[in-house]
Parts: sequence; structure tokens; C-alpha cells
Amino acid sequence: MFKMPPQKDPDKFFMSISNGENKQFDYLRALYEGCIAGGVAGVAVEAALYPIDTIKTRLQVARAGLKIDFKGLYSGLAVNLAGSLPASAIFIGVYEPAKQKLLEIFPENLNALAHIAAGAIGGAASSLVRVPTEVVKQRIQTGQFKSTSSAVRLIIASEGFKGLFAGYGSFLLRDLPFDALELCIYEQLRIGYKVAAKRDLNDPENAMIGAFAAAITGAVTTPLDVIKTRLMVQGTQKHYNGICDCVRTIVKEEGANALFKGIGPRVLWIGIGGSIFFGVLEKTKKVLAQRNPQTDAEK
Repeated sequence: MFKMPPQKDPDKFFMSISNGENKQFDYLRALYEGCIAGGVAGVAVEAALYPIDTIKTRLQVARAGLKIDFKGLYSGLAVNLAGSLPASAIFIGVYEPAKQKLLEIFPENLNALAHIAAGAIGGAASSLVRVPTEVVKQRIQTGQFKSTSSAVRLIIASEGFKGLFAGYGSFLLRDLPFDALELCIYEQLRIGYKVAAKRDLNDPENAMIGAFAAAITGAVTTPLDVIKTRLMVQGTQKHYNGICDCVRTIVKEEGANALFKGIGPRVLWIGIGGSIFFGVLEKTKKVLAQRNPQTDAEK
């Protein structure tokens, strides 16, 4: 954890975009700009890296001895983009003001806890959109359905509306730690880099730090991702009865190494994705800040 030098104004370093010193933070603006920046960044990542995500999903679902199909790597892209836009918008839109509020509450030497808590809050808020999107996307990726409309219709018909939230618990188990850890590492690295360089980061530096934070977090949370994927795609077959049974069954039938299936594509996808996401995020926020200079003057 990095500790800010006492002579520096922490607002200068805590903000992804500097708002100047000793000015009241505008939470509504943070929500508005966070939604826009998050939505743009989320769509950019999904559109660029979707085939790697499809390969990762198929690797995780494949049981022992089964071959991976490399056809139709863009299957489910439309539903994923439709869900990624609002999910990413909600995620960053909630994260930014939550982060600033928590930074006011926590002492300076515990700022990492503010980043962790804000990341978890943002992830929980966006999960209401991300989970149905993930369920439909992964069912299409694994060849269970051919289109988004048929997937939604048949899932509801066979499993009820709750089928769209299959694996919700495992999703939270994976994504809340992921969101909290990734954003904490990212924010702490940015703070440390700013202290060392004594300046704001440029676009390539934001992208580099984002890639590192995402790749580390992606590797650590791979077992949680495997569990989440298995529970989401099982449908009515019910190979697993909850998270604990899923872990026991995988380890018993396939060995503990199976919990790290797809770690290569996952780290590659999330690492590159982190670079794109945080690079686009910070750039979009800067553009929005430059378009609204009068708001800063009013603070």
C-alpha cells in the first residue's frame, strides 16, 4: 500500500482526473461521467477481445477428453455488447462517487480499503445486468442456443425467470473479489506512480498499469471463474448442486488442476482488456472534463 507524502494534497492523487485542490467534489457529475466513461470502455473491451473470451469459456466447460470447437468465436457478441454497455456504465458510475465518499471516511493510510469497498459496491450494483448477460452469452458460446432471443425465451420457459440468474452466487463470489482487487491494485499503482513521477499519468501509462492490475487479478481469481462458468452453463442438467458441490465434483472427477482451466486465455484476455478498459476510461473522463470546464469553476 502506498502512503501519500504529507505535503501533497491527497485529492490530487485520489482522483482519476485532477479536480484541483480544496474543491468540493461533485458526486452527480462523477456518476454521470462515470456512466459514460464506463460504458464506452466496457464496449471497447468486449468488441475487441470477445473471441478470446469464447475460447476461455469453452475450455472451462469442456470435460475431460472433449475437444474444443474453435468455430463461431463471435457467437453471443450482440447480447454481450447490449449488456456490457449498461453494466459497465453502472459499475463505474457507482464506483467513482462511492470511492470519493469512502476516501472522506477512511484515514489516509487506509485509502486502499476505500478502493476495495468501492469496487465491491460497484460490482454488486452492476451484477443485476451482468449476470443475465453472462448467462445468455455463455449458453450461446457453448452452442446451446443460436440466438439471443431464442436463448432468453427457452431459458425462461425451461428454468423460469430465475434461470437468467443461474450461478448468481458464484458470479458474486468471483466478481466482487475481482472488482475490488483489480481496482485497488490499479488505484494504488496510480497513486504510487504519481508520487514517484510527480506528475499525472499519460494514456500509455494508464493502459500499462491497467493491464498489470487486470492480469494479476485474473490469474488469482481463475478458480472462481471456472466454478461460475460451470454453474451458469449447466442449465437443467444440474451436474452440480451449488458452489461447494461444484468444487468437490471438479476436483474429484478432473483433479485440482481443472480449477485453473482456461487460465492462459483468461489472463491474456483480461490483461489486454484491462489495458483497453482503463486506457479508454481515463481518456474518456479527460475528454468529458475538458468539455465541462465551467463545472470545475463552480465547485
